[in-house]
Amino acid sequence: MRLLIADKLHTRAIEELRALPVDVVYEPEVTKETLDKHMSGVGILVVRSTEVTAAAIEAAKQLNLIVRAGAAFGSIDVRAASRKGIFVANCPGKNASAVAELVYGLMISLDRRIPDAVAALRAGGWERAEFSKAEGLSGKTLGIAGFGAIGREVAARAKAFGLTPIAWSRSLTPAKAAEAGVGYAASLDELATRSNILTMHLPLTDATTKIVSRPVLSQLAPRSMFINTARADLVDTDALIEAVEKNKLRVAVDVYKDEPKGTSIYENPLLKAKGLVYGTPHIAAATDQAQLSVATEAVRVIRSFLLEGTLPNVVNVSSAPSGRFQMVMRMADKVGTFANVLSVLKRHGINVEEVHNTTFEHSGAACAKLRIVTRPSEACISEIRAFEEVLHVDLITLPIFA
Repeated sequence: MRLLIADKLHTRAIEELRALPVDVVYEPEVTKETLDKHMSGVGILVVRSTEVTAAAIEAAKQLNLIVRAGAAFGSIDVRAASRKGIFVANCPGKNASAVAELVYGLMISLDRRIPDAVAALRAGGWERAEFSKAEGLSGKTLGIAGFGAIGREVAARAKAFGLTPIAWSRSLTPAKAAEAGVGYAASLDELATRSNILTMHLPLTDATTKIVSRPVLSQLAPRSMFINTARADLVDTDALIEAVEKNKLRVAVDVYKDEPKGTSIYENPLLKAKGLVYGTPHIAAATDQAQLSVATEAVRVIRSFLLEGTLPNVVNVSSAPSGRFQMVMRMADKVGTFANVLSVLKRHGINVEEVHNTTFEHSGAACAKLRIVTRPSEACISEIRAFEEVLHVDLITLPIFA
């Protein structure tokens, strides 16, 4: 089996992958446009920022697994992969510390105007009076939108800066917030109203696209801070520019819509806004520590898949199977026994969703658990029980959890 690494990956991870029973091909210069031409014979694909389109997936006739060496997987056409029965896995939380560190770097930079002070000093100026006009962070409220791994790392550092952290996410409850040591906001609007600093750590979905709208931004007091190291499309850019220019909102971003491959970033209207806006070139997760951590997790995922038959961090396997019945069948562990049972189920139009088969030591017997979509008829069960190799059959109705 070939394993294609279609992106830059830490050298230590590449060495570990080459110790596995796969033929590792390292082609970091592959792009979205050329990926499909490199997919022949590839069983496992590893990417970081290279986009995996439906066309690339269609061209990959032997592909079993796509691993995104990072947390977000929006750059992969997961639906196309699912239609082909291809697993998609990610490496969540491994760059959380790096992103949290940049958040605080941007926060301090906005307050102390460090980039401007450095530029002025290098230009020969000594503008001490101008750059002493800082408010300080201590005593302010930090609003964290999104409370996954990164949001939690941001919150963990808040008290060291004298900040009071409060958080909002769709899955966060008051009890969970209290357990994590943060305040709770019931909505993004409430979070913005209570925050001096608002930092974004939400995933990009249909529900969160442009969730930071004009009404949300209007809840922030003048000279508040807004930091986005998550996804550009979480924010209504026009509304953000308006908040910078009319409400003196101080903004720092690490992500941009249609990120450039050259000098076109200079045309970004947000960076041209008349106010305090700082930008970094999508570097939040790009520390050596984070890259090694993510790459090590990618190796763990692939090793588990190849050597153990398990798949950590899979993102496209149904978490709520539709099968509401489980057939538990004890049978002789002989060639053809299970195939005979499946042929009966097929003849009766019974779809099998999941199969777990266990063999018993020194016994020649096995126990199979089949999760099935519809209840088999008595005639179907009788046919299965009639096989000499079948020792016993039970049918269990599974509970439906809301």
